Amino acid sequence: MFVLKLFAVLGCGLMAGVFFAFSTFVMSALARLQPTQGITAMQAINITVINPLFMVVFLGTGAACILLLVSSLSKWYQPGAVYLLLGCLFYLIGTLGVTIVFNVPMNEALAKVEASSSDGASLWASYLTNWTFWNHVRTTAALAAAASLTIALGSASR
Repeated sequence: MFVLKLFAVLGCGLMAGVFFAFSTFVMSALARLQPTQGITAMQAINITVINPLFMVVFLGTGAACILLLVSSLSKWYQPGAVYLLLGCLFYLIGTLGVTIVFNVPMNEALAKVEASSSDGASLWASYLTNWTFWNHVRTTAALAAAASLTIALGSASR
């Protein structure tokens, strides 16, 4: 279980860092571009992000959290179980859930738009605001998950 918890902590921390980068400078840089350029760049990012290494960390952390969540419920009396449960919920709901419900549909809509169209420019303006907001949520949730799981990892080793 230690290795699984460590993987989850590192995965949550890594995902928090990726999302933090997007929230603090990538989206701001894209917003400075002309809409056609920003849309084209984000469309390329959204295609490129679907790669084995990213998916292993993103989805693998989710899988680890599911296993750890079940474990926390079955070992509720052990030290750190509450932190383990909270960390898993932060990641599963606040990171994976938000991605599936909010960010992915926005990415899919952006993928379908012609970058140089007036519809594209209109979508881009709302995309920048809304996508970034939900990315802030993912960043915060992944960071909270990493912190909570770290506390759980430390509690279990005492």
